[in-house]
Amino acid sequence: MENKWFLSKIRDEFKGGKINVEKTYRLLEKLDIPCNYIHVKSVFKDNDRLKQGRITIEEFRSIYRIIAHREEIIEIFNTYSGNQKFLFEKNLLQFLIQEQYALDMTTNIAFEIIQKYEPIEEVKRAHQMSFEGFIRYMGSPECQILKTDCGKVYQDMNHPLNDYFISSSHNTYLVSDQLLGPSDLWGYVSALVKGCRCLEIDCWDGSRNEPVVYHGYTLTSKLLFKTVIQSIQKYAFITSDYPVVLSLENHCSPSQQEVMADILQSVFGDALLSDMLDDFPDKLPSPKALKFKILVRNKKIGSLRETRERKGSDKHGQVEEYEEIDQDVDDEVKESKALAILEDDSQKEPGAIIAAGLPLFRRRRVKVAMALSDLVIYTKAEKFISFQHSRLYQQFNESNSIGESEARKLSKLKVALNFQTPGLPMDLQNGKFLDNGCSGYILKPHFLRDIKTEFNPNETPKDIDPVTLTIRLISGIQLPPSNHSSSNKADTVVVLEIFGVPNDHVKRQTRVIKRNAFCPRWNETFTFIIQVPELALIRFVVENQGLITGNEFLGQYTLPVLCMNKGYRRVPLFSKMGESLEPAALFIYVWYVR
Repeated sequence: MENKWFLSKIRDEFKGGKINVEKTYRLLEKLDIPCNYIHVKSVFKDNDRLKQGRITIEEFRSIYRIIAHREEIIEIFNTYSGNQKFLFEKNLLQFLIQEQYALDMTTNIAFEIIQKYEPIEEVKRAHQMSFEGFIRYMGSPECQILKTDCGKVYQDMNHPLNDYFISSSHNTYLVSDQLLGPSDLWGYVSALVKGCRCLEIDCWDGSRNEPVVYHGYTLTSKLLFKTVIQSIQKYAFITSDYPVVLSLENHCSPSQQEVMADILQSVFGDALLSDMLDDFPDKLPSPKALKFKILVRNKKIGSLRETRERKGSDKHGQVEEYEEIDQDVDDEVKESKALAILEDDSQKEPGAIIAAGLPLFRRRRVKVAMALSDLVIYTKAEKFISFQHSRLYQQFNESNSIGESEARKLSKLKVALNFQTPGLPMDLQNGKFLDNGCSGYILKPHFLRDIKTEFNPNETPKDIDPVTLTIRLISGIQLPPSNHSSSNKADTVVVLEIFGVPNDHVKRQTRVIKRNAFCPRWNETFTFIIQVPELALIRFVVENQGLITGNEFLGQYTLPVLCMNKGYRRVPLFSKMGESLEPAALFIYVWYVR
């Protein structure tokens, strides 16, 4: 029956005789077998017996079996079909429950899977699944590593904004080098399409009273502020319905700040949040309450009550001045001495504040246009002084930007916010925010939402259940060949790494499979004990072993540990730039328990 079906699908393509490699590739795609052209070309060459660049129908059948009929899938199919040619509904149901941990499966769902993936009509009508149907199901999105639920918004979106991790970007307008590279609208578009919800806009005075966006004091190119805002308006809610925060790194004069305010209001219209949602709140609104809204983050003068009282009035020419504190010493010194000095009434003169011979802060005066200040509602920018100061004095609508070097000192961990820079930090950022439907908002675990929390990432938690995670790395599927290979070869090795609290960070790797990127088989098992799974990510990296220059990156995939499906799963791979390398994937078996 399978032979009859197969011949009926391909016979017409051979009416004119033999076919070349391009037609072979298209025919495989027509049969719903995703392929990498480089691998097809190599398998074609091996099966072209006469070496004429054209193959017969029988040679095509061999190529099809080599690419589509993978041994590891045949073994699974034979286990549940009893070495017969078909799976009955009950056999498929048994596989789904025992291997895929689909405990809520029913015969109806097994029937639906057969109807969706079985290509042979006679088999489908008999409520059975052939091996052809099974390989199509195993290669489908239903068998990917990421849980289906995690691919949509499933978390409670009614908590205050500060109860969420928010996908944020730093220097969003840069697409390459931070000192010399071009500023580009694509930086904003790309970040928004990836689900980023907080964008940085570095604003400076431009000619003809037109504010510009660029990395100040560098040779990066400039963009008009108006053009940036128009691009954001177009793409803000393509991927996510939840609010976008525009964090203004504002270096503009008051007159050009007024221009910025006019542009924000005219371009965004009603989408721009310019008033409180409730009368005099004491906490931030939720992402749900702020759906499709744009929030401005900037310095703000006065209270929210005063902002409301000025609503509708003419603010042209109204400028306020305030004193800002610059920090230029280590965080350890600030933590111990800053709060006491700020509260000392004797320290009222502007200029440097000195303690024990060390400059702690330097005061400077900053001018803010009232028109721009009044567009800041729930995201008032404040300088970070210390955690102690924030706990005592910070208002619910105030937030701090902490520099990268400063954040490293405070957390003892690296931070990653530059969407334009590919590599490990961006892989972790993208992997983290795959959760909750790529909405850009992930509800923090309860121990980070509780203001009285005693959670310390450097200590083993007392009241959190660890996860024991076991992964059997079975094989690779059409992996990217090495750039140093003239064909489709690579000396493939897979690195598995857990990221999270320091005690959970661990790195393991497989043995090297020589000269095989097409279908390497490892069958190696790894077990990880993860103390804080709520904060853990797992990263799969495929490399080509290099003895002299180090290993060559071929592809990776990163996701939250608790978003992993159990059972036999495909791990899709992405390039260093974040592009899909489909059909390249890893085939693994996942099992974990708490």
